[in-house]
Amino acid sequence: MLLAGDIGGTKTLIGLFHRDHVRPIQYASRKYLTASFQSFDDVLAKFESDVPFPAEVDAVAMGVAGPVLEGRATLTARGWDITVDEIARRTRARRVRLLNDLEAMAYSVDVLNSDEVVVLQEGEPDPSAGAAVIAAGTGLGQAYLRRMNGRLVPAASEGGHADFASRNDREMEMVRMLREERGRVEIEDVLSGKGLVNLHRFTHRGGQCDVVADLTGAEAPAAVSKAGLSGRCQSCADALRMFVSAYGAESGNLALRSLSFAGLYIGGGIAPKILPAMTSGQFMTAFLDKAPMDDLVARVPVKVIVNSNAVLVGAAVAANELVS
Repeated sequence: MLLAGDIGGTKTLIGLFHRDHVRPIQYASRKYLTASFQSFDDVLAKFESDVPFPAEVDAVAMGVAGPVLEGRATLTARGWDITVDEIARRTRARRVRLLNDLEAMAYSVDVLNSDEVVVLQEGEPDPSAGAAVIAAGTGLGQAYLRRMNGRLVPAASEGGHADFASRNDREMEMVRMLREERGRVEIEDVLSGKGLVNLHRFTHRGGQCDVVADLTGAEAPAAVSKAGLSGRCQSCADALRMFVSAYGAESGNLALRSLSFAGLYIGGGIAPKILPAMTSGQFMTAFLDKAPMDDLVARVPVKVIVNSNAVLVGAAVAANELVS
């Protein structure tokens, strides 16, 4: 039996899986609100009471929304310290691995079914090339998949904390607003849940919004995107358009950096919820606006991952590899 997890700033998913040579088969899973717990060990204790561990857990792999160094991870949004040793003690497993959550998601791309992705661009798939993953949710993550000995091998990054690159006067104005508030502006200050809120504040110019009154609650990003999709508020719709365009541009940047001719995958919690906006053409227009390299990025297959458990699935695949 395998134990896998997706430890995020908003929610944490834990699952038990049966081993399989391609894609582990889920036996049981639970979702927990991360803010309801003081530590990850508390989450594991709760899961063990909900779904008792088997006598032997063959391997454990956990995707964490934060950097992983030398068997220790820090959950960026909550400040939790998570260690391989801590997990091994709780689960009694001899094989334990911590991964960045986008690295874990990257492990899923080779096993996703056709109904778990939405194609934005067919491109010209190259089975000898690498791939990449980008995901906006509570934060913004990126990961690379290098082709080694015929298989895709994920590599983590902290690309979401790189500097945001504005492309036009309007984005420069928005960056100026954010820079005055916080100094340096990261990509995830624009492309994330908090990014949607920042864009809402920018497009409303500090004025009131009749549709989204509270920007401080956890549901604010979803409220902004829903208002934008419905057209009930034109300034919300403007914020969503800016988000989708910036998302397409940064995805195109990642495609250039990674030469991901095996596929550029868009994961995270936001894209599936705003699919009408993602498929409207605006995302791909920004993705392809890479002259003189526009012909190059036109070859990249681009897909939205609509399986909300992709990190959990990928962590299970990584756990399976520990015992293969």
